[in-house]
Amino acid sequence: MSDLLRLVGAATVETIIMVLASTMFSLTLGLPIGVLLCATGPEEQGGIIPKPVLNNVLGRIVNVLRSFPFIILMILLFPLSRIIVGTSIGTVATIVPLSIAAAPFVARIIESALKEVDPGVVQAARAMGSTPMQIIIKVLIPEAMPALVSGITLTIINLIGYSAMAGAIGGGGLGDLAIRYGYQRFRPDVMLVSVIVILVLVECIQLVGNRLSARMMARR
Repeated sequence: MSDLLRLVGAATVETIIMVLASTMFSLTLGLPIGVLLCATGPEEQGGIIPKPVLNNVLGRIVNVLRSFPFIILMILLFPLSRIIVGTSIGTVATIVPLSIAAAPFVARIIESALKEVDPGVVQAARAMGSTPMQIIIKVLIPEAMPALVSGITLTIINLIGYSAMAGAIGGGGLGDLAIRYGYQRFRPDVMLVSVIVILVLVECIQLVGNRLSARMMARR
């Protein structure tokens, strides 16, 4: 029993590290892309600096990256992981493909959240002489914050699922534990506990995200 708890505890810590780090990196990559997608879109859809060609090209790139199955993307990014962290397997190496896989998803979430902002608020900011950057930073992002929190919550939950899939090819964490110790060594108890821990993590994150979003909505 103590051996099982030790294994699950270490794998849980690895999963949390992977998910938190990849969430931060995917937000760093996806936030500017999402803002750019919204800002350069058609004016009737919330675009404040319409650039049809740029918006179309960027949108297609995001769609292509989103269409890649994660396992295939992770294998394709093995060389990049080796360049960045010196290895292609393990917890740290998995952060690279997790971040890149989640970035297009984050970009679309950011774009959708910003487009939900009341156009009247944007028009009022324009009438007051605000620049596009001021509108983005002081109007769009603050107004869209509840939707952004919900989107980030969904991203974290997806990353937990991705991290579990990464265990199939040596990604570390709970997925790796369930496959190597649970499936390959015929220990259903390890697999069961791993699944339960993943479910608990998802439920906790969803609960926290919902409450944060509700609080922000109440303060508006």
